[in-house]
Amino acid sequence: MGNMSAEFLQSKLTDAKTHFERALDCKHTEFDDLYPYMIEHPQFFWYKRYVAWSELLTIVKLCEELSVGWQEHFTDKQAEYIGKRVMSSRVLDEWYETNREHVG
Repeated sequence: MGNMSAEFLQSKLTDAKTHFERALDCKHTEFDDLYPYMIEHPQFFWYKRYVAWSELLTIVKLCEELSVGWQEHFTDKQAEYIGKRVMSSRVLDEWYETNREHVG
């Protein structure tokens, strides 16, 4: 696989990570624009996080299948959560661990 493809996948990975973190922080994402009617629903943020998490797992899976490194974009704990694939309350609560880095 060429370097360009690896760089492309890693940029998609960074986008997916940002999307998930924005969803975690209840910030605006593309999802809000796709489903504006859902904002009134209490489960909206749950769906939004679920969609962002699924996207992140999909990109990671592609990286793995194409032997593109992805772990270096995450803390060890985050990489462990991604490896388990399950979006648990623990993932939601502890994604940032102690040093909360907010996405702008």
